[in-house]
Amino acid sequence: MTHTYKTKGTCSKQITFDLNDGIISNVSFVGGCNGNLQGVSKLVEGQKAEDVLHKLKGIRCGVKPTSCPDQLALAIEEALNR
Repeated sequence: MTHTYKTKGTCSKQITFDLNDGIISNVSFVGGCNGNLQGVSKLVEGQKAEDVLHKLKGIRCGVKPTSCPDQLALAIEEALNR
């Protein structure tokens, strides 16, 4: 199932990803640091959603209280709780 999440507090504005049987795929970010976010997307491809959530949740970007990886974790958390 495809999920779309509007980010808060980051340069990226939106995250879209598929979650099927607890596995993450097709992650894409709108906006943000293109190269870094392509890397994050490739690294989480095919991974268990709960593993990705635990690894990325709480990562900060400089002095900001969140980051694009943290926002991905929050998006996954929201999708898992639906």
